[in-house]
Amino acid sequence: MNLMILADKIIKLRKQFAWSQEELADKMGVSRQSVSKWESTNSIPDLNKIIKLAEIFGVTTDYLLKDNIETIESINGEVEPTINSISLNQANRYVDMKNTMSFIIVKGVLLCLFSVVPLFYLLSLVQTQQMDIDSNTATVSGIIIMLVMVTFGVSFFVRTGQFSNELASIEEDEFELEYGVKSIFKEKLEMITSSYHQKLSIGIALFILSVVPFLYVAITNGSTEKILTMLCVLFFMIGAGLYIIIPASAQYNAYSLLIKEGDYHPREKDKNKNIEALAAFYWPLLVAIYLGWSFWTMQWGVTWIVFPVGAVLFAALVGLMGLISKTKS
Repeated sequence: MNLMILADKIIKLRKQFAWSQEELADKMGVSRQSVSKWESTNSIPDLNKIIKLAEIFGVTTDYLLKDNIETIESINGEVEPTINSISLNQANRYVDMKNTMSFIIVKGVLLCLFSVVPLFYLLSLVQTQQMDIDSNTATVSGIIIMLVMVTFGVSFFVRTGQFSNELASIEEDEFELEYGVKSIFKEKLEMITSSYHQKLSIGIALFILSVVPFLYVAITNGSTEKILTMLCVLFFMIGAGLYIIIPASAQYNAYSLLIKEGDYHPREKDKNKNIEALAAFYWPLLVAIYLGWSFWTMQWGVTWIVFPVGAVLFAALVGLMGLISKTKS
């Protein structure tokens, strides 16, 4: 028996399942030190342990013991797919693409978010009679501008599709980082963690404080013009928060995915997939409700409330999904 080959295969399989030495030790009913000694060739697992290792990993004992078998073969004889090995250059390119995508997405989000601002601005001009137009003309013009801005915003979202093929090898397929790459990105993640949380705090603060000017004017019985102006301020503050949070989150999440920590730990994969599936259905439905209600009532200054209410409801649904998941486990 080649101890080095056995140790390498134990390490490879353990990393494939994204288990720590402690997790493998728990499954084997041994101490972490025992697993460490097996992987460092300081000791040899006995025959019963090798059989149990094969059962846990779902491979044949021949694969574990014979150095001429390099392809992972499962117990039922099926060959497991090869895991992609990601080099430092590939990992850096992945992070660069995610950063580029985040700025493209920011542009699209801001265009969609600010699309209602011209409508509010035109309606405020009608209230102050600074332009010789009636409310119907202002509303129609504002809606046309809004649709044009949303169209350009959507075009930015479509542009992100150019990265999908290259990102799939990391985001959709199983992969492992080449030796030394994980430690590099773990260090990078630690370096940006403090900055990330600061930016996250600033962005959330802007979201919360964005309603203050609007509420102040509404409570003090401000004019319609001031209320519409404060609505514009509200959207600009939300936009500023998104501009800060989205790029910072993209970089942080890219590092986390590469080293498989946090929300990207294998244990969290199923939960994240469920949230993505919910989001893919939920947000288009919310937009459809918003547009349907707006065109039906033509009260665009009121129907925007769908989005903050919808965001709170989405957060509640995600929390409920997490609670159900914990209950089942």
